[in-house]
Amino acid sequence: AASRRAKMAAAEERVVGAAPPGYTALAVKFGARQRSPHCLLVKEHQVREGARTAHPPRRTLFVLNVPPYCSPDSLSRLFTRCGHVQSVDICDKPELGEKKEKLTSKFFNRKPVTGFKVAYVVFRKPGGVQAAKALSREGPLLISTESHPVKTGISKWIATYAASAVDQEELKAEVDAYMQDYDKKIAEEEAKAAKEEGVPDEEGWVKVTRKGRKPGLPRTEAANLRVLEREKQKRARKELLNFYAWQHRETKREHIAQLRKKFEEDKQRIALMRAQRKFRPY
Repeated sequence: AASRRAKMAAAEERVVGAAPPGYTALAVKFGARQRSPHCLLVKEHQVREGARTAHPPRRTLFVLNVPPYCSPDSLSRLFTRCGHVQSVDICDKPELGEKKEKLTSKFFNRKPVTGFKVAYVVFRKPGGVQAAKALSREGPLLISTESHPVKTGISKWIATYAASAVDQEELKAEVDAYMQDYDKKIAEEEAKAAKEEGVPDEEGWVKVTRKGRKPGLPRTEAANLRVLEREKQKRARKELLNFYAWQHRETKREHIAQLRKKFEEDKQRIALMRAQRKFRPY
């Protein structure tokens, strides 16, 4: 039994020590009864100079190989011993470094992340990143504990199903707030357009807006680009009809053939009406 435990400990050390260059391997276990550890690969998050990112450098820990059962709360509790955790973001793949618009809605544009993931753990102080990397010298960390158990199996399915139920009052409040912001934005754009109407710019050009029953706002650069793209796609869908001389001849022949066919059908219909005494031209 002692030799078996020694072999398992040596295997754990080999697994934990096998980390790609630049990364530090942290051994974690789902629970105390789990024998084999799982490795989280961590390093300090680095971005290029001048990039707009939601994860500040020197205070963000980049985590790879995050298991599916690990939630943001679990990672926050796991690294809270290293310092105050400001935020935890879990994604399905690493971000490109550009700052994205953060989704604040609970009901719309919510895409569940499945499988193994990546995470960004933001500490309040830079020392938290180094302290988190130093956890590799400790034993396997537990993700699910008695004080903070992680739900799995049927209990997790039940919790997920219960969370999928939409609170109608909360949804209505979010939609109303969004529409109020939208109406406010439209009113500001209309006021700005009315203020700029008839006023020449630096080069002497006057912006003209549409008047009438449905007055419109002046097009922005993005709107102009969308219109040009639609026109380009419309032109690309058009075929070159009657481009060659033989196409002209074929078109005329088909048109004459259709006229002759229609003439014969009309003659037959008139003959039938005469036979039934229903044809009254006058």
